Amino acid sequence: MDAPRKKVFVSGCYDLLHSGHVAFFAEAAKLGDLYVGLGSDRTIAALKHRQTVNPDAERLYMVKAIRYVKDAWINSGSGYLDFTAEVDALKPDIFFVNSDGWSQEKADFCRARGIELVVAERVPSPGLPARSTTALRGLLGGK
Repeated sequence: MDAPRKKVFVSGCYDLLHSGHVAFFAEAAKLGDLYVGLGSDRTIAALKHRQTVNPDAERLYMVKAIRYVKDAWINSGSGYLDFTAEVDALKPDIFFVNSDGWSQEKADFCRARGIELVVAERVPSPGLPARSTTALRGLLGGK
């Protein structure tokens, strides 16, 4: 009998969904079943001091439609660790972040819960350019 697949958790805004996000999800899903927590519109406004382009329901719809994602939700908390309740309920084996998403706060959060923190480098899908929301916002005039 096969061992159960590991649960992999990622969290983010995913407002201007792009190929970099999909590549990130694909990489994370190689480690197990992927669960995605999205920051709420109110949390993003508070942390990033801007409104989302796409509201909660639309961002959730798009992320859930990606084949690498087993399930996704809007995180119920607020602040930088807005996913605490969801992670405590899910009990993932792995918290997957990009190198620019690593923080001591996340490392401490994972250590306290016995979750493996995996830090990955941003790697675009073959044949596609590297993408980031920050760069896309710059192309759009910072909107």
